[in-house]
Amino acid sequence: MSFSPITGSTATTLNTSAEGLRQGQVDMPTFDGVIPAYFAAPANLEHPALILVVQEIFGLHEHIRDVCRRFAQEGYMAVAVELYQRQGDAGSYSDMSLLIKNIVSKVPDEQVLADLDACVQWAKTQGADTSRVGVTGFCWGGRLTWMYAAHNPQCKAAVAWYGKLTTGHGPLQISNPVDIAGSVHAPVLGLYGGKDSSIPLADIHRVEAVLKQGNAAAQASKIVVYPESGHAFYADYRPSYHKVDAQDAWSKALSWFGKYLA
Repeated sequence: MSFSPITGSTATTLNTSAEGLRQGQVDMPTFDGVIPAYFAAPANLEHPALILVVQEIFGLHEHIRDVCRRFAQEGYMAVAVELYQRQGDAGSYSDMSLLIKNIVSKVPDEQVLADLDACVQWAKTQGADTSRVGVTGFCWGGRLTWMYAAHNPQCKAAVAWYGKLTTGHGPLQISNPVDIAGSVHAPVLGLYGGKDSSIPLADIHRVEAVLKQGNAAAQASKIVVYPESGHAFYADYRPSYHKVDAQDAWSKALSWFGKYLA
């Protein structure tokens, strides 16, 4: 089967059941109107902890919705929002360079952080326990996971999957994880591929050094590097998927959230 990183379609794509969940697409209020979001939560569990799921560079597509269901099946409310809504439709692009030029580079961090804050407020109205907020994100969303962990004092745990550490995707990204890692509010688990050419090991070591000199949450943070994996090793709908490392990283992510969101 042919593969498109934008639409995401291969024979290995995982599909998580929605049985026992309440889930679906919603129009979520934010600072300037409403934007599309997807949520999933256990149907019969009151006040679950909340995990914000931050999209890949390709937007809010089915893989990200499936990740929400995976967390919901573990007892969390998970919410993902279409963070490019104001800039355009990522799903209409098949060329990565054009996607970055026309949409991604025009998305300011301030907009994303405000939308994620709005997710927390919306989830509270839906029964989530927002005294226990976690955030996780992949690729583009991995970088934003670090940034959100330093932005919102309500955030208690973060898991960043192969997010850039020293650069963003355009001039609107003024600071980066290396700049804020020492002052995060929540301990961050970073999951990275040793063969990821877009995130050199030197960048990882720079951030590790900042964490060691940072506050208590920074010093509790940890970065795991999988030597045999490249970028997007958790993305089961892409050829980059590395099943063994993906399963191990998922287990580590669940343990991290279990520790800090209990």
